[in-house]
Amino acid sequence: MILVEQALEKILSNVSVLEPERKPILETLGQVLAEDVRSDINIPPLDNSAMDGYAVQWESIRGATTSQPKALKVIGEVAAGYISDREVTPGTAIRIMTGAPVPAGADTVIQFEDTDEEIRKAAAKSLDEIGILREVAKGSNIRRGGEDITRGSLVLARGVVLRPQEIGILASLGRANVLVIRRPAVAVLATGDELVDVGEPLPPGKIYNSNAYTIASQVRRYGGIPHILGIATDESQDLVEKITLGMDSDLLITSGGVSMGDYDIVKDVLAELGAISFWTVRMKPGKPLAFGVLTRNGRRVPHLGFPGNPVSSMIAFEQFARPAILKMLGKNNLAKPTISAISESRIENRDGRRVFARAIVRKGDGQYFARLTGPQGSGILTSMSRANALLVVPENVATVEVGDEVSVQMLDWREED
Repeated sequence: MILVEQALEKILSNVSVLEPERKPILETLGQVLAEDVRSDINIPPLDNSAMDGYAVQWESIRGATTSQPKALKVIGEVAAGYISDREVTPGTAIRIMTGAPVPAGADTVIQFEDTDEEIRKAAAKSLDEIGILREVAKGSNIRRGGEDITRGSLVLARGVVLRPQEIGILASLGRANVLVIRRPAVAVLATGDELVDVGEPLPPGKIYNSNAYTIASQVRRYGGIPHILGIATDESQDLVEKITLGMDSDLLITSGGVSMGDYDIVKDVLAELGAISFWTVRMKPGKPLAFGVLTRNGRRVPHLGFPGNPVSSMIAFEQFARPAILKMLGKNNLAKPTISAISESRIENRDGRRVFARAIVRKGDGQYFARLTGPQGSGILTSMSRANALLVVPENVATVEVGDEVSVQMLDWREED
């Protein structure tokens, strides 16, 4: 039985960053950029207005006040996407919309609120002239060409994880597609004669195959592409056939068949198809956990064999499959987000394993508190649904008392209402 860190080290040493692929930018959310992106243009391309208002020469408005406004002749109007063919000269102004290029001759934009436009409209007066009601600093309300991005500059560096804002930047550069590390294909196989697929009638003594769906959802959550292979019975031939279907994937995950029971045959079959690196980990839940590499026709596929209990399977995924998938995606931060919290529950650790207890984390008085979701049996899947965190009890800690400071892995940041 090996430590969690040892198990993770063996797993990560057998997975590599995948090759890049070129994809439409809208399909790359969460993926890692595999090329440097430089700009061929300035953004904004020209000086443009940050406000709806009037483009003027600052000298023409110097000293303007509400009691002594400066009257300017309005010689035109320009909207975003258009360029004015008129030039602002002393004593003139051009009405301008947000985003419109600043006309030649203008060095300042006065927003509508600092003019008498509304007063003139209410009085049905002509807008051929406008009164400026206050002086503003020279250059006000003008966004300079290239102030965001300059032509030739490095905008996004290789290795950046693409979020909505980075995808927006790519779009602003006119990039329809980009080179990213491809997503890993992950085959998911559930094993056991007791399993029935969802949507089918449930005979006596059977249970529905929930593990394949939780695992596949976890794969998708962390950036992989899941492919559910179905259910393999407790017959070696059927298991081999189903596993063979997953040999074109980047990672194979099975659930069930890795403990010490007479019908737990996954370990035996996997030993025939490849090499098993380990099959027990010093953790709770999730002790029976197999890892190895399957080989077929010169292709090597890492395999993770999770326990059949649904909570054990999900927690094992978070500790081992998640970082493996993230590494394949080219990401550098593989650790779960972890915080310190004050325990509001008493926890016993009788057998010297690392305990991952389902917990609810809340924040109060400037610190975090964690309490158990309730019964911690490895078959109680609702305990995972109630949890937003895993409270970690180290192997050498026999008891966590109420008030003790504990380490907590965040599953998400959903806090209790």
